[in-house]
Amino acid sequence: PAAGLLPLAAARAGWGRAAPAPAFVTACRDSSGHAAAILDATGRTMHAVRLPGRGHGTAIAPDGRTAVVFARRPGRFALVLDLERGMAIERFSTPPGRHFCGHGFHAPGGRLVYATENDHEAERGVLGVYDTSAGGRRVGELDTHGIGPHEALLMRDGRTVAVANGGIATHPDYPRRKLNLGSMDPSLVRLDLATGDLLERATPPGRLRKLSIRHIAEGERETIWFGGQYEGPRTDSVALVGCHRRGEELDVLPAPGTVVEAMRGYVGAVAASRDGGRVAVTSPRGGLLAIWNARSRKVVKTRRIVDVCGVASGGNGFFASDGKGRIWRDGEVVSRRDGVQWDNHLAVAGPAGQVELGQVAD
Repeated sequence: PAAGLLPLAAARAGWGRAAPAPAFVTACRDSSGHAAAILDATGRTMHAVRLPGRGHGTAIAPDGRTAVVFARRPGRFALVLDLERGMAIERFSTPPGRHFCGHGFHAPGGRLVYATENDHEAERGVLGVYDTSAGGRRVGELDTHGIGPHEALLMRDGRTVAVANGGIATHPDYPRRKLNLGSMDPSLVRLDLATGDLLERATPPGRLRKLSIRHIAEGERETIWFGGQYEGPRTDSVALVGCHRRGEELDVLPAPGTVVEAMRGYVGAVAASRDGGRVAVTSPRGGLLAIWNARSRKVVKTRRIVDVCGVASGGNGFFASDGKGRIWRDGEVVSRRDGVQWDNHLAVAGPAGQVELGQVAD
């Protein structure tokens, strides 16, 4: 286990009460390297599992008992974690010619995992399909109908897949280099999970074609909220957050100039409240957490948090994590781990992603 990440493991046995349940999973880094941390609802670290490299997003199984942590792009490893026991029970990787883009989700039933990947030679995005009951064997792939997919999710109807295609071509021989900024083609697509058929493809208006759509969350009435990363001139003042409803145009939402400027062209994560009425967006570059009212589509709250990025629903509020080892709940610090940097994303664990707000940690 990671040094400094299990502060209460021994003491818990003497409390004479049941151990808390896993509530969140996040990648992190400390003096010993990279790990995946399993947290309870107060932000306390229950377990840490070493990773072979930097992790990114996490796909929680529908029953909340296991999770898959994906490598950060352009990595090729994925680990299946047992959340209760705090250990890796399987590892799988992409085939030659593919690499993970950092995110994925489980199909209903939990056996199949769909991961965003880059087919780097053909410059196209795919969803790789892996069977976790067969050692993570790759059993197929779906075309994302775009370039550079990043976050993908299964919508609440259990049939529709939403994919954020960033529109940027990359290649593992040139790690993190963006190869087509002059012709980038971002899109938000909806696919049929059973057939892979394209249901809808929406793109930003021409003046915003350099807005790379990266992170998404499902709000109310099947609305998909997204956050982008702007690849145009830094002197441009561009709104980065928007939403899309089936059959409509992609809507990039205006925001107060102070919010737009504070985000510095970069959204790191997006999450919707359980009821879909509020949407939280983070910008680690700008050190900003901003919350939108989903119905009015206006910013209703902001909070300055240095290096904030991970964000997740907690009831109808939000938890957030930052690179200073802090976990926040609705704008207040609930836990802190010195010497630990929480990474980009905070995934909600527990059956059906239900997390109740816990008590504030000492």
